[in-house]
Amino acid sequence: MRNLDMTSLRSFVAVADHGGVTKAAGMLNFTQSAVSMQLKRLEEMLGITLLDRTSRRVALTAAGEQLLGYARRIIEMNDEAMTRLTSKSYEGEIVLGVPHDIVYPVVPRVLQQFAQEFPRMKVQLVSAYTFSLKEQFDRGEVDIILTTEAEPDARAEVLDERPLCWIGAPGGTAWRHRPLRYASGRNCLFRPLTIRAMEEGGIDWENAVDTYSDRTVEATVSADLAISTMIQGTEPAQLAQVEHGGELPALGMQKICMYRQDRGAREVSKRVAEMLRQSFTNTAPRPAPREVPQAIRA
Repeated sequence: MRNLDMTSLRSFVAVADHGGVTKAAGMLNFTQSAVSMQLKRLEEMLGITLLDRTSRRVALTAAGEQLLGYARRIIEMNDEAMTRLTSKSYEGEIVLGVPHDIVYPVVPRVLQQFAQEFPRMKVQLVSAYTFSLKEQFDRGEVDIILTTEAEPDARAEVLDERPLCWIGAPGGTAWRHRPLRYASGRNCLFRPLTIRAMEEGGIDWENAVDTYSDRTVEATVSADLAISTMIQGTEPAQLAQVEHGGELPALGMQKICMYRQDRGAREVSKRVAEMLRQSFTNTAPRPAPREVPQAIRA
């Protein structure tokens, strides 16, 4: 396999963009003879004529027009790779804060993509409750945070909005028992609104755990000893949404939000924000199909 020479491609693109060898040579800081030599080398390598030299202004042949698109992309990819792998702008660390309950499934995929695109940068993942992450953000300790909030402040970019759901063991019956055993961490943002919903719905309930650990909550719920609440689509594989048929109160909607600030890695944090934005859009749960009444089915 033969390889196209980058200098020859740059000379060719410069001539095409500037309409002649003279201007192209000035832009590239080459002599005119050096640019002409690069063009001739490229034509000989490909075995085709790239420029129509019969008129005063250099024009591309049909083959030259076809090569021009490839040449631009090759140069762009070359320059991007050189910048990412050698520029000091792509060295260092970015700090990403994410609440425990929305780490999966999006964040591992984003971290993997980040490592591939920015191999010389490190990412530090901070996992905590929303209120703690916002405090760290306000102190300038993190570049990007994700939050789960019903009413975010003006700085937030809302990535998605999903219902808060009752979560239990797959096929479990804990949700039917009274008093209803409820499990959540002490600092869980959903705890006060869930308790309020149960009390306003007249549901007798009791605490199933006293913990700060999400692992403890998940273990208790997966054993069908209690139920909890999570944003739709974020429950781990060992848990499932409770199909309660309206016997448990609705819990309203929660917004998944992103906050970003410049701590010296502007371009990198901007790209990470794009990854997160795209990933949450692509993983939003699709609404279940509506049941068509028997009377109007074909």
